[in-house]
Formats: sequence, structure tokens, C-alpha cells
Amino acid sequence: TLVQRLVDAGSEMTQQTLQDASAAEKTVEAWQQKGVASWYGPGFHGRKTASGERFDTTELTAAHLSLPFGTKLLVRNERNGKEVVVRVNDRGPYIKSRIIDLSQAAARALGIDGIGRVVIQRLESENQERKRYRRAD
Repeated sequence: TLVQRLVDAGSEMTQQTLQDASAAEKTVEAWQQKGVASWYGPGFHGRKTASGERFDTTELTAAHLSLPFGTKLLVRNERNGKEVVVRVNDRGPYIKSRIIDLSQAAARALGIDGIGRVVIQRLESENQERKRYRRAD
């Protein structure tokens, strides 16, 4: 694994850096975006999202302009390092300077009140992992 190769190479990394490297291994081709996140909540609670499901401010979900519905993302607050995994179930944000709209629960988990700078990484789904490792019988 990547982490083991780094350790074997004698790299003097901190435990946190090793954990970050391990998490990065699980991302799809190291895909990531950096930018500003905002959140939406009470006014949208119960309304249908672009995916057709009802928006719930207490769930860890997000709106993204182009990623497929159901995509899991690891979102990290650049200011405090807090992380949360969200599922894309809506479209947005529609303000050019922003890359993701978080549910109120996701924003709270990250310590974001208003807007905040984040890094988002796309996580592999279980289906993708199954396909990759499926045996030929």
C-alpha cells in the first residue's frame, strides 16, 4: 500500500500524515477540489432535492454541480481540520465562488457557520471496489 511504501522508504511522517495518506488511498484517483463551501437548511427542509428525495437538514448530504447523485465525498475544513463524509443528493451551489453546498448537519460537523474553505475528495463506492476486485470464475 501507499502508506507502507512511505514507511519503508524511511519517511519521517507524523501519525496524522500517515492517517491522511491512508484516507487518500481510498479516494478515486486522488480526485479533489478546493474552495468555498456554504450550507443550506431550514428553508429547504422537506423539499424535494434534484435527485427526487426529500431534503433533511439532519442528514450528512450535499449539493454539487456535476458529481453523480449518491457520490460519497470526504469534506475537510481547511481552518480546523475537521472532516465529514457526505452523500451528494442535490445540485448546487449556484454562486460561482462556491464548490459545494452542505446540509446544516454536515456544516455543523465541520464547524462551519456561514461559509468556509474546504477540500473535498471523492471516495470509492462499495460497488466500485467490488467491481475492481471481482474474481473471474
